[in-house]
Amino acid sequence: MAAAPVLPGPTSAGAPEPVPLSEGARLINTFIAPGKTFTDLRRSASWWAPFLLLALITLAFVYVVDQKIGFAKTTENQMRMSPKAADRLDKLPPDQRAQTMASQAKVSGYISYGFPVIMLIWYLLVAAVLLATFRFGLGADLNFKTTLAVVVYASLPGLLKGLLVIASILAGASTDSFTFQNPAATNIGYFLDPANSQFLYSVASAVDIFMIWTLALTAIGLSCVSRVKRSTAMIAVFGWYVILTLAGAGIGAAFS
Repeated sequence: MAAAPVLPGPTSAGAPEPVPLSEGARLINTFIAPGKTFTDLRRSASWWAPFLLLALITLAFVYVVDQKIGFAKTTENQMRMSPKAADRLDKLPPDQRAQTMASQAKVSGYISYGFPVIMLIWYLLVAAVLLATFRFGLGADLNFKTTLAVVVYASLPGLLKGLLVIASILAGASTDSFTFQNPAATNIGYFLDPANSQFLYSVASAVDIFMIWTLALTAIGLSCVSRVKRSTAMIAVFGWYVILTLAGAGIGAAFS
């Protein structure tokens, strides 16, 4: 009597394909299970949902600052952070000083409300640099759209920082030290006086909880979509950040 055929088990047919994620699931998993989100980007590298959410929170943040603090005050606070700029402003006649401050406050308002566009341009530049690094430096099989999607999804911790700042302003936080450059006590630089050392202030401000979170997510995401080792991706992403931070701090200190 012939033996019954043995049917292949689930493991003999290979690992099952991961279940496709909805946009909502991607957003949530970025915070609680980032590997799932970034692995799903290999299937579909759509990035509009997180970008629109980031843009919405950014505009809400700018609106609250506009209503509760005002661009004139934020411009004044920013000027005080640069001794050279503050000194030049103080040497102007009162009418010219007032006119200069009003003009800079108006420009600050335009830039602030247009920041989602600036943010998108920044994401494109970061994605281009990381794509070149991983493709030509690490030999990864990667394309621009997927890299851009990783960069945008990895920026989602910025939502939490934006909501934190909005909540603190609405709760009555002091407006005397508020700046768009460093709006919350999420880094060491927030507690330093930039007038003492602009370079140290810039470097300390770069060691930000939410930025470190974003960088870690970026490295995890690029590792998932390119299959580059996680440790190698971390070195590449954090290495670029250190280089840009030191370069920016040096330039800022030279002109402050």
